Amino acid sequence: LGWKFYDADDYHSPENKKKMAEGIPLNDEDRIPWLCALHDVLRREDSSRQDTILACSALKKMYRHILVSGASAIESNQPEQPGEKAALKILFVHLDGPIDIIVGRLEKRRGHFMPPELLKSQLDTLEPPRAPENFITVSIEKSLPEIVLEIECAIF
Repeated sequence: LGWKFYDADDYHSPENKKKMAEGIPLNDEDRIPWLCALHDVLRREDSSRQDTILACSALKKMYRHILVSGASAIESNQPEQPGEKAALKILFVHLDGPIDIIVGRLEKRRGHFMPPELLKSQLDTLEPPRAPENFITVSIEKSLPEIVLEIECAIF
């Protein structure tokens, strides 16, 4: 696509990385500053009219709202209302599939601070996107070219 790509894992604090490496799941208090920093990255790119892809485990609706609206999402503590003008226009791609596929992929990952043992805590935290959030769900059982095509069709 020629878009800028960011991996949200690159923006975790050293404390968050250490905590995960020790097998301790992150909580909201750990994640909120990270999500606000990611919102700032997305806002900067949007201000430059740069289309951007962010790979991020935005597990909860509140987390996705922070990515869209920044710190104001926390301060207002109000869910986004249908028809409300969002601070940023973001299409969330929810990659979904069987846990055994996810585990297999995590086990093949080398040199990453998050051990596969933390997957359960992430799945326990997960709130899959639903209306009125702007999202698509794509099966990870598809091939990579099929996944990319489905996402491209949703964007364009």
